[in-house]
Amino acid sequence: MVSRTRPARPLSTSMAVAGDGATPWIATRNAYLRTCLTSTSPPRPRSASTASSCGAAPRPEICALTARRRKPSARQTGVTHSMGFRIGIDVGGTFTDFVLARPGGELVLSKVPTTLADQSLGVMQGLSALAAKEGLATRALLEATELVVHGTTTADNTLIEMNGAKVGLLTTEGHRDEIEIRRGYKEEIWDPAFPPPVPIAKRRHRFGIPERLDFRGNVVRKLDEEAVRTAVRRLRRDGIESIAVSFLFSFVNPSHELRARELIRQEHPDARVSLSHEVMPTAPEFERTSTTLVDAYVGPRVQTYLERLERALQEAGYRHDLLLMQSSGAIMTAAFLAGKAVAALGSGPTGGVMGACAAAQTAGVSDFIAIDMGGTSYEVCVVRKGRPTIKSFWNWQQRYLIGLPMVEMHAIGAGGGSIANVQAGALHVGPKSAKAEPGPICYGRGGVEPTVTDANVVLGYLNPEALCGGEFKLVSAGVRQAIAERIGKPLGLDVVEAAHGIFRIVNANMANAIRRVSSQAGLDPREFALVVYGGNGPVHAGKQAEELGIRKMLVPKTSPAFSALGLLIADYGVDLQRSYISPSGRASPGRIAELFREMQAQAESELRVAGLGPQDLELRRYLNLCYPGQTFDMSVPLAVSSVGGEIGAATLAATVAAFHDLHEELHTYAVREEEPILRSVRLQAAGRTPKPMVRRCPRLSTPVVEAVRSRRPAWFDGRFVDTPVYDGDRLGFGHRLAGPAIVEERFTTLVLYPGHTAELDEHGNYVVTVA
Repeated sequence: MVSRTRPARPLSTSMAVAGDGATPWIATRNAYLRTCLTSTSPPRPRSASTASSCGAAPRPEICALTARRRKPSARQTGVTHSMGFRIGIDVGGTFTDFVLARPGGELVLSKVPTTLADQSLGVMQGLSALAAKEGLATRALLEATELVVHGTTTADNTLIEMNGAKVGLLTTEGHRDEIEIRRGYKEEIWDPAFPPPVPIAKRRHRFGIPERLDFRGNVVRKLDEEAVRTAVRRLRRDGIESIAVSFLFSFVNPSHELRARELIRQEHPDARVSLSHEVMPTAPEFERTSTTLVDAYVGPRVQTYLERLERALQEAGYRHDLLLMQSSGAIMTAAFLAGKAVAALGSGPTGGVMGACAAAQTAGVSDFIAIDMGGTSYEVCVVRKGRPTIKSFWNWQQRYLIGLPMVEMHAIGAGGGSIANVQAGALHVGPKSAKAEPGPICYGRGGVEPTVTDANVVLGYLNPEALCGGEFKLVSAGVRQAIAERIGKPLGLDVVEAAHGIFRIVNANMANAIRRVSSQAGLDPREFALVVYGGNGPVHAGKQAEELGIRKMLVPKTSPAFSALGLLIADYGVDLQRSYISPSGRASPGRIAELFREMQAQAESELRVAGLGPQDLELRRYLNLCYPGQTFDMSVPLAVSSVGGEIGAATLAATVAAFHDLHEELHTYAVREEEPILRSVRLQAAGRTPKPMVRRCPRLSTPVVEAVRSRRPAWFDGRFVDTPVYDGDRLGFGHRLAGPAIVEERFTTLVLYPGHTAELDEHGNYVVTVA
């Protein structure tokens, strides 16, 4: 969030401007990039090009995956063919979700329990189950599949469980402890006993290296190569597996970091190396160092997992690249993510937001709050004008700051598997989860602690015999007894009151999460719709909407596997930045244009491995601006008519005016007499993917009453009510329902509370009106 503190004073006119005038090193680099832009031969990746002067080899973590590149895709060879199968795979804490898009447009949804010890096993089991539904062998399905897009929680779980690689840090001398100072930030400022985060790199594994560059990239102090060698030898002796390198101003001149990587490979060839100028090539320093450390920490596990999964897919018959969702909402190849593993954080939930945006667009909804309630967590994302906020600052993940672009979401531990317990006479629900193993008691896998799903069974909201259209059998034995003994007895409640207490507490937790996200942005949730997805979301969303005063909800039929569906909707993309610090009125249009050309060359190089040429890319250009004295900047679209449009003084003036307007819109004020500071330039490059042709929901002339499958008692307004249960497969476009009612879709259940109504639109969305 941009600081709301009024800017202190304008910058002195005598302040030096980074980037004005090219140093010899910059001139050499720019000459190379001009060659890339004018040459007909493919340019080398940036890391290889800048390394060439130092003799550095390509990054092994990328080569390990690209060396096994399989049959090129049709886009790569120029061959056109009819669309084959497309598969989206999202690994959650409880279930792994699959969406198969058939060539004709039909979507097939499937779920299997997540295999927590090795997620790739669950993925392959799910693909076999999906093939069986199609009447195919697994190999036949994968050979006919042209695209597999994956959302993984490997990076997230590594941070949550703090079981990543043993990491060492090389940084500029004097900055060894900056990672623990953390800008003075403390999550609980009123708690003097609040512990610091577990350090990714222990102090004895952090080394200050004598070297120094100035803000222009000029060498002030040469790299002490012997100090690097000595530090790496100690790290190797201590069993360090991954090394992060973060030198001051390396994003302007990476020569010291590149040379450090060469020395590391000589002294510790088995270590994975993360360089800050490759992970996050911009200021500020703390954010860059923190992001690089996280990349070094999660990288080995992510790389190992991707190699294992790609190998399994290849052996099973898949012949194309495995694609992964990034935290920015774009997909890229596994080879790219292996070298930038930190970009995989939030991979799965981000896919859900992309799916929510697509569903809302079909329903004509542009401002909404996307909520995803699965088995383990609950994510909230505010979407305005049809697009989520993508933030590249103040992204805290498990108490570590990530400086890369991420879809802005807030997550809490609230899901179907959230465990209920009594502490000091009070009922608590979550954040601890039963996950897939052992799962809720009703799963019959050995769970003994009552969960939200168990409470929903007692209250009659869920089918007490089976979920997932009968594929996943439930057991009632022990559910009521556990809730009575562990929750009811300590609180003096009967089993139904205890189950309803669990239901109310988890709903309150989720409603508070929405309040927190909306209030931080200065928004009123009553002015937004709810787009609801996740297997458990439609059970609870109606009560959250009531509490928050939200009148409209959208529940797509595909909502239980929305994150997997969103993966198939996302486009290829990279998000690049270059640091350029200058008062906006003194910024050089020529230098800005040069930086954009440089980033365009890099984007084309990185997307070429996905089979995309320059003609396939859509480019968006931004300036990152802030008021003097502010800590964080804002991305403002460059005010030119086209990507190839000329950048001049008028362009910069129009962009600055747009910055004032945007700042006022988001933060309620603008200081138009202040001259904003240009901090960096940003380029988004997107390569469009063919979208699945989803068939529309047919209009059915049959009376809605014929869709009633059964009736069962369910808890509404303090009593059990004999409630109609509708078969979702028998409901079509135009059918209207009134609560209390329950709709059982194949992988989720929609609960309509008294006073709520729902109508199914032509796109397969339940449009719910909340009383």
